[in-house]
Amino acid sequence: MDTIALLSHASPTAIVAYRSGLPITARQFLDDAAQAALRLPNARHVLNVCADRYQFTVGLAACLMSRRVSLLPSTHTPQVIAQLAAFAPDAICLTDDRHCDIELPQVFFPDLLTEPAATDPAAPFDVPLIPATQLAAIVFTSGSTGTPVPYRKTWGLLARCVINGAPRLGLSDGRTHTLVGTVPGQHMYGFESTVLLALLSGNALSAERPFYPADIAAAIARVPQPRVLVTTPIHLRTLLSSEIEFPALDLVMSATAPLSRELAQEVEKHYCAPLLEIYGSTETGQIAMRRTAQTDVWRLWPGVRLHESDGQVFAQGGHVEQLTPMCDIIEITSAEDFLLHGRTADLVNVAGKRSSFGYLNAQLNAIPGVLDGAFFLREEPAGSTGVARLAAVVVAPGMNVAALTEQLRQLIDPVFLPRPLLLVEQLPRNATGKLPQQTLLGFADERLRLNEAQ
Repeated sequence: MDTIALLSHASPTAIVAYRSGLPITARQFLDDAAQAALRLPNARHVLNVCADRYQFTVGLAACLMSRRVSLLPSTHTPQVIAQLAAFAPDAICLTDDRHCDIELPQVFFPDLLTEPAATDPAAPFDVPLIPATQLAAIVFTSGSTGTPVPYRKTWGLLARCVINGAPRLGLSDGRTHTLVGTVPGQHMYGFESTVLLALLSGNALSAERPFYPADIAAAIARVPQPRVLVTTPIHLRTLLSSEIEFPALDLVMSATAPLSRELAQEVEKHYCAPLLEIYGSTETGQIAMRRTAQTDVWRLWPGVRLHESDGQVFAQGGHVEQLTPMCDIIEITSAEDFLLHGRTADLVNVAGKRSSFGYLNAQLNAIPGVLDGAFFLREEPAGSTGVARLAAVVVAPGMNVAALTEQLRQLIDPVFLPRPLLLVEQLPRNATGKLPQQTLLGFADERLRLNEAQ
């Protein structure tokens, strides 16, 4: 049977993680995971929402060791949780938050670890071997109808993606890099780049998920070099605009949204470290990278190849087991390289989370009392961050903005809530019922000016 080790760390004293600056060894990690695996309830599906990245990783390892499946939805709204419960009726929620309000049977993570980790240096150090064909996780994306679409990820697919990609990122050089992430471990980018990358390339993860610049700087300072910051373009803009002094970084990684050449160059100059941008999708996992400050060309992971057929680009090979259509405009330049000319019009990425206008509009128009409505991206005014924000125009007689926003909060992730949400009498649809983007933007700008003048 083809197997892949849960850990690539060869020594029991190798460092797998840091919590509050304190190192956690491979032996302690495996002991914690073994305890958790024994104490998890008798359920095959586990929704792991632990905010502490180390505890999330222990939960993941416990599931792998006991042949449980980790559920990774893109959001935790009441509607998605209800759909998840229908998809996997035995699902439990593993959490480290006593105030977690997810309506599934809950397991509080600290209750799983009731004994101290083994410290006998003579004890065997046996790293579990996980079958490559074992179903490890089910990742969900939001379909256009509002029903989450599941993608089943075997351990082999997940592990090979990271193992193949680590050398491309310079993270397989024998040193222990510490990965500090501003992105959650539950989402695909954070899952691959802060959790699996630590386990499968001999590196270490930081348990924290800092958000504000001062917290990010403090988290970096608590871990030794070489240090890697795993983040997003939005966070990078915020960090550059802050006056926080940062400890030395050895590498910056970015994904979830397009990164401009100018921003990449500014980051590299400010932090004196290379910035690598990651490309991938929920369907394929990570498949390419580029040093954006120097080139527009993306380089594929070993073995992955792109093919064009009838105007559609597909990926296959390497860890991408099935022929998978890409949802972007791609120009193939060689066997290992390509150029990216933008995302398809329907996709939207906000704060590291991916959705589609079709899905968001479907949720908005499903609210009782809404006659018509549409989301759109609106550029922030001059002098601001320049980041596009989601907004919406809605025809809903008798309803107010607060009530509509609360209804939407039950249906979509909060990061996609429109700001502003404009109530109007009619949308500027054309004769065929379509709503051209430029027409919509002009209409919304005019409504905003009228509101400000009143």
